[in-house]
Amino acid sequence: QALQTPDIEPLTERTTKITSSQREPIQPLPLTISYDQGKYYLGEKLFNEPRLSVTQKISCASCHSLDAGGADSRRYSKGVNNALTQINTPTVFNLAYNFRFNWDGQHTNLFDHTNDIIEDPTIMGSTWEEIKTKITSIEEYQRAFREIYDGSINKETVTDAIVTYQSALITPNGAFDRYLRGEQTALSADEKAGYDLFKGYGCVSCHQGVNVGGNMFQKFSIIDDYFVDRGNITKADWGRFNVTGEEADRYTFRVPSLRNVAITPPYLHDGTVSTLTEAIEIMVKYQLGRPIPQTDVERIAKFLETLT
Repeated sequence: QALQTPDIEPLTERTTKITSSQREPIQPLPLTISYDQGKYYLGEKLFNEPRLSVTQKISCASCHSLDAGGADSRRYSKGVNNALTQINTPTVFNLAYNFRFNWDGQHTNLFDHTNDIIEDPTIMGSTWEEIKTKITSIEEYQRAFREIYDGSINKETVTDAIVTYQSALITPNGAFDRYLRGEQTALSADEKAGYDLFKGYGCVSCHQGVNVGGNMFQKFSIIDDYFVDRGNITKADWGRFNVTGEEADRYTFRVPSLRNVAITPPYLHDGTVSTLTEAIEIMVKYQLGRPIPQTDVERIAKFLETLT
C-alpha cells in the first residue's frame, strides 16, 4: 500500500501532462512510496532513542536533526564522550536514493551503514548485546517487537526498523519537482535562469538524477588543488582511498545530493563553507576551472533553493 509519511497530507499526481521532466537530467522525487507503517513508527522511536548509544545520550537524531534539514548545523558532529566526527554529517533526507553511503562510499546498503554508526566508538559506541539488554527491558519496545518481529530483538530487527524509517524520509513536491512535472509557474524567471546556468556550467554532470547527486564518485579538485590551498590535509580528506587503498581514489568522494542543500550548511566534506554562494564559487573554481560572475552565482543559488 502506498503511504505518505505520517502527519503529512497525501499528495496527488497533478493532471498536467508530464513532458518536461522526461527531457531533463534531474528527475522529480516520487509523490508516494510504499513502506511498512508499523516498522516506520518503531524505527522513528529507535532513531530518536539515546539508549542505543553506550552513554545513553546520543541518538541517530543527535546528528541528523529533521529540523536542520536532516543534517547537523555544526562542522563536525559530536558523538559519545564528546568525540567529534572527522567529516561533515550529510543529510538523512532522501538517502534511500543514494547508490553508496558515507562520503567515501564505504557501504553499499543502509543496513550496514546504520550498523556501522551504532558500533562506531566515536559516534554511538554500542554493542548489540548491550542494546538487546536495554531494549528488552522496556515494555513499550517488548510490545512493539512482539507485534512486528514476533518478539525478536536483535541486530537484524532493530536495524531493519531504523532503515525502514530512514528510507521513508523523502521530501517530495518541492518547487523544482513541481516545475519538472509541468507546473511552469512553480519557478521564477531567476530560478529558471539559475537552472539553465547549473546545466550550462556543467554542474549537472555530477549532480543529476532523482537525488540531484548521490549516484556517482568524483574526485574533488580536478582543476585547482583545494587541499593545498586550504592546508592541513587530514585522513578524512583522502576520501574513497580510505576504502579501496587505490591511489586513483585519493581525494575522491561520493557526490552529495543537493536536495535541501539551501538549509543544510555548512558545506563540503570538511564543513568549512558556511554559505551556499561560497560553495558554488568553490565548486566552479576547483571542479570546472571557469570564471563565474556574481550574478550567475546568485541565480544558481536561487535555483538550488527550489530543491528545498
